[in-house]
Amino acid sequence: EVQLVESGGGLVQAGGSLRLSCVTSGFPFDDYSIAWFRQAPGKEREAVSCISASRRSAEYVDSVKGRFTISRDSSKNTAYLQMNDLKPEDTAVYYCATKRSSGSNFGNWGQGTQVTVSS
Repeated sequence: EVQLVESGGGLVQAGGSLRLSCVTSGFPFDDYSIAWFRQAPGKEREAVSCISASRRSAEYVDSVKGRFTISRDSSKNTAYLQMNDLKPEDTAVYYCATKRSSGSNFGNWGQGTQVTVSS
């Protein structure tokens, strides 16, 4: 079965860094785009970053540009989100999700990992 497992969240102080991992299985990793989403209490789910299956394209929401970097490793079927210079407003549950390259929706989701940034 398709499985996505996030890890790497935790409690950090403002200005600190975390690297989130999304270990995947059960589907052809290189045929799917991978995205990171987040949802903070009382706020709508927000797309944070997305990387294409070909790795030729990566996108970021404006609020994280210059601070976050998305990547993927085909040898490990794993996507990453390196988060630097974290801010309290980055506090949220972070989810990874996949979309087939020819598809239009993200259909597979992980369970999420909590990121809390203190000031």
